Amino acid sequence: MTTAYDQLRDTFTRLSRLSHLSAITGWDMQTQMPSGGSQARAEALSELSVLMHQTLTAPQIADWIEQAKNESLDTDQQANLHEIARRYQQAVILPDQFVSAKSLAGMKCEHAWRTQRPDNDWSGFVKNFAPVVELSREEAQIRAEATKVSRYDALLDLYEPGMTSARLDAIFADVKSWLPELLKNIIEKQSAEQTLSAQGPFAIEKQRALGLDIMQVLGFDFNHGRLDVSAHPFCGGVPEDVRITTRYTENDFLSALLGIVHETGHARYEQNLPKQWAGQPIGEARSTAIHESQSLLFEMQLARSEPFLTFLRPYVQKAFGDQPAFDPANFKRINQRVEAGYIRIDADEVSYPAHVILRYEIERALIEGDIDVQHIPALWDEKMRAYLGLSTKDNFRDGCMQDIHWTDGAFGYFPTYTLGAMYAAQLFASAKVALPDLNSQILRGDLSPLSDWLRQNIWQQGSRFDTDTLIKNASGETLNPSFFRRHLEQRYLDR
Repeated sequence: MTTAYDQLRDTFTRLSRLSHLSAITGWDMQTQMPSGGSQARAEALSELSVLMHQTLTAPQIADWIEQAKNESLDTDQQANLHEIARRYQQAVILPDQFVSAKSLAGMKCEHAWRTQRPDNDWSGFVKNFAPVVELSREEAQIRAEATKVSRYDALLDLYEPGMTSARLDAIFADVKSWLPELLKNIIEKQSAEQTLSAQGPFAIEKQRALGLDIMQVLGFDFNHGRLDVSAHPFCGGVPEDVRITTRYTENDFLSALLGIVHETGHARYEQNLPKQWAGQPIGEARSTAIHESQSLLFEMQLARSEPFLTFLRPYVQKAFGDQPAFDPANFKRINQRVEAGYIRIDADEVSYPAHVILRYEIERALIEGDIDVQHIPALWDEKMRAYLGLSTKDNFRDGCMQDIHWTDGAFGYFPTYTLGAMYAAQLFASAKVALPDLNSQILRGDLSPLSDWLRQNIWQQGSRFDTDTLIKNASGETLNPSFFRRHLEQRYLDR
């Protein structure tokens, strides 16, 4: 006999297949599609998003959920039912026409951003961005009324279930109390060190080959994924077919390489999610912050560590030839250089939280209605001056137009980057305790013990547990930001 739970399981398998199509088509839109196809592609993807929304919110879904609660389910099935109910509750409050309108507005804004950002065209960008903001505010209001939380918290919960702005405020207030002094001390300390910059140009085909080699070292499964180029690096696709991208410049090979390492961290998580739960919510990544913890663990905790840099250096010399900048001590200094900069994705791990907190404070005020779109550039400049000592006045390209996330209304996403950095530090510290020989293994390029630890403690857990439980199971305690601060102090000052 087919049970209500069976019906739900089959529905979400169908949704997973539709999501597969959406993900790969979205990847093509950002990497391969000619610009003339943008409108037709946006309409097709919008149609698909409405179809998925209708499937998820069909009248019988609510009945099946209630019936399944009384059926005999094992622990994993109960966890899956919990996630199914959460997804349904998040979706059912939005009308089909709203889903279509927001999808279209987001894709239009993102596509135009690709040319408007290089042209520093804020006024052109605003014409597409203002409707995205209005729709995002409307969504936040709908969700806030349904969940009895603030408008911003209602969006934040989409990316980081259980997190609140009150908790974020406390975490970020603590960071702001010690980060400026730490950043100042590190920059001061490093200013006394002579550092040679790597001399290019660095041929893009050689950069790509180096990136592929390092992806292989990091364990990327090329039978289930690939590397491409996009305007903004990302990891997309589906666990069976993960698509990661980077962007190259001949003047700097490290930006693209570390972007590849970052996205490979995301990809390894996706490629190692529990296959027995493929197509079900329980088989998906736990949250955006946990996803970011994996990419930042790879990029910051691992790739910028001294053992990995020692392992990496011969690969760089083979790709680009030897030069004084690739001397062991100098190569380490290049990769652990701390300085205030404009671009978040190129930021070192010390200044990175300032970029995230800045965006969090602006987007929260924007969604809550405390500011409007026209206020963003001046507020961005004010906060950049305060947090990083830099001005972005009239420099929209390197200021408030630099990221892709707001273009499609992904408000509530940015805080997960710094939460992810904190989780990464906590998890890497726990991995070191569990794997006493980890530094020696990294030095040899043997990352299988670390991968096995992550697979057991994070990747294979999917969404069986809430975030606090997942982290406590892996590290012995829930989020403890002191691991992040301690890591930064030890790497950059205690040496």
